[in-house]
Amino acid sequence: MAKPPGIRAALLLALAMLPGCDRNLAPFDSAEEPRQPDLSRIFPAGAEDAPAAPEPSLELPPPPGMRGAPSLAAESGAPIRGTLRLAAELQGAQPSGAVLFLIARTAAAGPPLAVKKIEAPSFPLDFEIGPADRMLASMPFAGEVLLTARLDADGNATSRTPGDLQGIAAQAVSPGASGVEIVLDQKL
Repeated sequence: MAKPPGIRAALLLALAMLPGCDRNLAPFDSAEEPRQPDLSRIFPAGAEDAPAAPEPSLELPPPPGMRGAPSLAAESGAPIRGTLRLAAELQGAQPSGAVLFLIARTAAAGPPLAVKKIEAPSFPLDFEIGPADRMLASMPFAGEVLLTARLDADGNATSRTPGDLQGIAAQAVSPGASGVEIVLDQKL
């Protein structure tokens, strides 16, 4: 259905009367100097002297079932200290430029609890691995921990290259243990 001519004319007149930017209506003046915009209509006087709002906290609240529970990171024990040695029969088998990965696990399988990367190691090597080396800060460094070490030729912790050297601690230890000895005695 067509609109009556009077309504069409009224709509066009209303559109023409809408306020708009008049900046492009004036001719270009090459001598005009740039100036800062007048912000007094947007920001009231004295707004710059008002105290700044505090920064919002980026820390997430605990999950619903954990409200009031202590942080898991607070349950972590002391670091484990010991010595890494290279087996006598593998003294000449150390790959040049190899990286040593010291890995702590809470079980024989599964993701590591903590990992320490040591570049250009020389043996014997005193080590310390603890809460600061955890893979996830929320996992407590507690309970029985199995320690393994791998001298990795390519420096990639996820790969196992033929010629890498590996060793496992004789038994699981608890956080705070010292005198732990790991001998790199296996050649992959």
